Amino acid sequence: MDILKKQIIELLISVGVSGNIDLTSPPKAEMGDLAFGCFGIAKEWSVSPNEAAEKIVSEFLNLKSEVIKDVKVFGPYVNFYLNTSVVAKIVLTEVAKKNFGANNLGHEKKVLIEYPSQNTHKEFHIGHLRIVAIGNTLVNLYNKSGFKMIPINYVNDFGSHVVKCLWGVLKRNKEQGIMSKLPENKQRWLGEVYAEASNYIKEYELEVRSELDDLQKKLEAKDKSIIKLFKQTRGWSIDGFARLSQELGIKHDKIFYESDVKEKGQKIVDQLLQAGIAEVGERGAIIINLEKFGLDIALLRKSTGAGVYLTSDLALAVEKFKKYKVEESINITGSEQEFYFKQLFKILELNGFKNKMTHIGCGLVNLPSGKMSSRTGSVILYEDLRDEIYAKMYEETKSRHVDWKENKIKKIVGVLTMAVLKFTMQKHEAAKLITFDMKEATSFEGFSAPYILYVVARINSLLRKSKINLQPRFLVSEPKINYSLLTNGAEKKLLMLMGDYNEIVIKALKNYNPSVITKYCFDLAQAFNDYYNKVSILNLDDKEVIKARLVLCRAVKLVLTDALGLLTIATVQEM
Repeated sequence: MDILKKQIIELLISVGVSGNIDLTSPPKAEMGDLAFGCFGIAKEWSVSPNEAAEKIVSEFLNLKSEVIKDVKVFGPYVNFYLNTSVVAKIVLTEVAKKNFGANNLGHEKKVLIEYPSQNTHKEFHIGHLRIVAIGNTLVNLYNKSGFKMIPINYVNDFGSHVVKCLWGVLKRNKEQGIMSKLPENKQRWLGEVYAEASNYIKEYELEVRSELDDLQKKLEAKDKSIIKLFKQTRGWSIDGFARLSQELGIKHDKIFYESDVKEKGQKIVDQLLQAGIAEVGERGAIIINLEKFGLDIALLRKSTGAGVYLTSDLALAVEKFKKYKVEESINITGSEQEFYFKQLFKILELNGFKNKMTHIGCGLVNLPSGKMSSRTGSVILYEDLRDEIYAKMYEETKSRHVDWKENKIKKIVGVLTMAVLKFTMQKHEAAKLITFDMKEATSFEGFSAPYILYVVARINSLLRKSKINLQPRFLVSEPKINYSLLTNGAEKKLLMLMGDYNEIVIKALKNYNPSVITKYCFDLAQAFNDYYNKVSILNLDDKEVIKARLVLCRAVKLVLTDALGLLTIATVQEM
């Protein structure tokens, strides 16, 4: 579209239009393919926008252009109807290029992105899955836009939740002697212990508070009486996370742990206190008053001397920029932490920290019955959801293809399962709260991963059945293709959608919004199905028309495959 727009802009300049020339898409297909609003130029010419549009169209009648088939006035707009065969030649040639859809907005600038920042000693639930899916896609969008990405993770292995979990483990072991008969999935077991301990502590906090405080002090002092159990249980969580990271396609350059930066954070709190930025609060706690910024009072250190999340995050921010020297650091967490990050960024700013930091908040993923909570155990665990989707996709695939071998079914179902998980988590803007609907997510119709993957599989089937020898990727550079044979409206719609891909990538990146990509995949897949149902592709006598249409189909497949790849979703040859 950049190439097409550039040609039209040059023509507009040739008829006297100056200044910023912005071309938009008309609201209806019958109103053309691109439009130019005449409001700015009308002021310059001292006429009404409608008169300016009439003048421009009259000038265009004297121009010759391959790309423009017709030009009309719609009120204050000049609307252009593009020559489909010219659009086909430009778009299909661009699609064939290896880096189609890429741009160089980043110019090799380094950006650090931190996700999913999960806690040890807790469950890995579908809230974490959503953060992972969005984080993976943002890494891909940045890379496609010329940035040098540094994905890291920051694991909270030293907070109050760890103390609760360790307290629960010690309590269970004392009562039941459970350490000698642990289940295979120890990471999951720790989450269960944490939820159980949290519920008990909530009910009997006054009775156990001194035990928890004592355990917190021992943990931060790395006391021998608790550090062995801490390292052992932390190892179970880390091993479990490593397995899940590989499964979900997470590739971190480095993993930071809170236990490694806590002491540095305590030193920063001391500096803030000495500088008069922080102060001593009630019972000796260290606080910082952010009320004049509308950010309340932030706790930097407990009255017991123990650090809090802010203590460690202050040190982590300094460490990240010192180590990697990046342009920007992005944090992706649950949106409920938005206020916390505003406090963190303001404290860093007050301490002279001038680096750019951005927080992206992901809305909660709820149960159909209500809000999730790791403290109560009311969560959908990632592994449970994955297994449920796999079972559903397996049953569906098996019933459709009774002749397929077991290995083939399992392989395709594995791809479908990951596609359903990742696509559903990114269907809506990151900040929006979502409720996972199993029926909708696994449907082969509508705004779903199976629907889009089925379109790719359908195109693969067309290409196999055609028995026309087309080059695997760079087929559209084949000189014998007659682009003038691609003329109907459904073909133009596909071409225009594919031509928009570059702008879609930029839009998704600038708004930190992978849902732009999921919606684009659906729109392109839907437009292809409409084309497939309206136009005969293989059942024709004219082989040149068949070839041209197959080239168009293959281009749709290439763009869909690339867009799904940004979402870290693989495709399948058949379904």
